[in-house]
Amino acid sequence: MKKIYSTLLATCAVTLSLLAAGCGTGNDTATADNGADKQKTLIVGTEPTFPPFEFTENEKDVGFDIDLAQAICDKLGYKMEVKNLGFDALIPALQSGQIDLIAAGMDATPERAEQVNFTDVYFKGGYTVVVRKDNTDITGFDSLSGKTVGAQVGSKPVEVAQEHGATVKQYDTNTQGWMELEAGTCDAVVIDKAVAMYYLEQGGKEKLKLVGNSTDSRGTAMATSKDKGELTQAINKALSELKADGTYAKIYKKWFGTEPKM
Repeated sequence: MKKIYSTLLATCAVTLSLLAAGCGTGNDTATADNGADKQKTLIVGTEPTFPPFEFTENEKDVGFDIDLAQAICDKLGYKMEVKNLGFDALIPALQSGQIDLIAAGMDATPERAEQVNFTDVYFKGGYTVVVRKDNTDITGFDSLSGKTVGAQVGSKPVEVAQEHGATVKQYDTNTQGWMELEAGTCDAVVIDKAVAMYYLEQGGKEKLKLVGNSTDSRGTAMATSKDKGELTQAINKALSELKADGTYAKIYKKWFGTEPKM
């Protein structure tokens, strides 16, 4: 009887152990699933003073880049998280792993391509000169020599203005640039033409105007870190599909008012 009792105890112990092991596996799976959910979050870095590409409205990040990045995340099955940074801090943040993707109206220059992987170009614009309405001295890029010109730190317009002989006053945000131009602390601002046109249409044309012809940009692209080639390829595939199914055209028209030319 004692032997039978001992056997029953042993059997119960084995059964309980198996049940406990089964519960442990379930918890491990849940933990793994939670980990997978975290990995499915794509952290998108941007600089939100660049309308209509990205800006803050009612405490929410909106704009062409934001909508396009969200459409890409939807295609790839990611949850998008937006992180706002200074423009010159975006590439370091990407390299250090703080963000997974840059979507900030960034030009795909050869210099930047040495530091990041660029996706396919998704927008082609140009740079323009903006002055106060009462300014008659500056008529375009050729008359910037010797003038104080504002441009966002780390942006291509800084180089463009310097190439035309201007003394460049660099600022952190485009909002600051507009304020300084209107206040007269700089003679002109060099900026992406689409951004300038949007600002003028939102009321800026009461004090400011575009002058001269715009220059071409190398094309705007998103960026991933050098060690995420597969992510770059996946984003390019998603971009291609968004263009094919009409989603890209809808987003473009929403923010620029016209059909895309590319």
